[in-house]
Amino acid sequence: MERTTIKISGMSCGGCVRNVTSALTAMPGVMQAEVSLEQALATVEFDAVQVSRHQLIDAVEAAGFDAS
Repeated sequence: MERTTIKISGMSCGGCVRNVTSALTAMPGVMQAEVSLEQALATVEFDAVQVSRHQLIDAVEAAGFDAS
């Protein structure tokens, strides 16, 4: 398992947090995703064999947020 932190901009409410969390946890290989509105971060635990950090960022961006 690997763990990464993704910076997210554009979140403004709890609904945004739920959307980002859902987008990340729907990815194959993601074991856990903790999203913080206050810190504008997501901490993700994932299996690098199944999903890459780049794919996680793409999932957040597909949900309508900027990620890096």
